[in-house]
Parts: sequence; C-alpha cells; structure tokens
Amino acid sequence: MRTPILKRAATFSLFLAVVLAACGSRYGRSDKPSSQLAFGVDMARRGLWSEALFRFHQAESLDPRNPRVLNNLGVAYEATGEYDKALGYYKQALQIDPNNRELRANYGRFVEFYQAFQGKEGKDKKTEGGQPAATGGGKTPTVGQAPGAATPPPGPGVPAPVAPPSAIPEPEDTPPDAMPTPPPG
Repeated sequence: MRTPILKRAATFSLFLAVVLAACGSRYGRSDKPSSQLAFGVDMARRGLWSEALFRFHQAESLDPRNPRVLNNLGVAYEATGEYDKALGYYKQALQIDPNNRELRANYGRFVEFYQAFQGKEGKDKKTEGGQPAATGGGKTPTVGQAPGAATPPPGPGVPAPVAPPSAIPEPEDTPPDAMPTPPPG
C-alpha cells in the first residue's frame, strides 16, 4: 500500500522538477546580457517597468557598452517619467552606435517630446497644475520595428515596449543615414 504513494510522490517530484527547470530556463542563463535583456523586454511589455529597469541594469552591468541595453534603459526611464535619465541613456547608446536607425529614431522622438515637455513644464509652473505632454506626436519609441510600421501606443505618454534582441538588426546591417536634428526651440 505504501508503494503507490511513493510512486505518486516520485512522479510528482519529477514533474515539479521539470516544471521548475522549464521556468528557470525561459530567458536563458542569468549571467548573459541577452538573457537579462529578453527578461527586461518581457517585463516592459507587461508594463512592469521597475522590473524591466532592474533587468536592463543587470544586462548593463554584464555588457556596459551594449547600445541595445542602453536604448532599452532610455525607453524604460522615459516610461517611468525619469526624462533626464532617459536622455542620458539615449545619448550613450548613440555615442556607441551612431548609425543605428532605430536608436536615432527613438532619440529623435524623445528629444521632440522632451523639448515640448520642458516648455509645457515651464508654463505649468506659471499657471499651476497641468499634465505632462504625451510623447512626440503620438509616436512611441521602439527598437526592431520595420521602418514605417505603425505601432499603436500603449497609453498616453507611455512608450511601447522594446523588441527582443533577436529582432534587432546588428549595426552593420543598418545603412547610415543622417542623424535627425531636434526642432529649433
């Protein structure tokens, strides 16, 4: 009579071990920047920006000169309203990979938004009480999106989540174009 119970316990233990192993390996090894980046992207898509930031910072500590990681940090800080930090990370990403179209597009959209936000913030201080402007022209920062593809914004002022690393073209695949210039302000 004890044998069926032991068999069930052993079967359950094996099942549990397989399930836990599968859960732990979804994003690969935690000591790989690409694993942390993929985990962060998944968290960003779910709107869990604090967790996304944590994962992107983990990836940054493993690969501090990875422009994808730095860009994703910019997007995440933009989503959490920390615009000065977002600007810094966008600039760092562009210093490393100035010919990457997606990075330049994100930076250009952010600068457009940021300048409008700073102007509105100054007006709000004078008139007291106002909401921050939505992101530049309804466009949302993304990486790995085909040029011209439309992405509906996830909400007012919240950037779209970033693409997984496998969907992002390598810098050498990206033809160089002129860097967008911010509007005069």
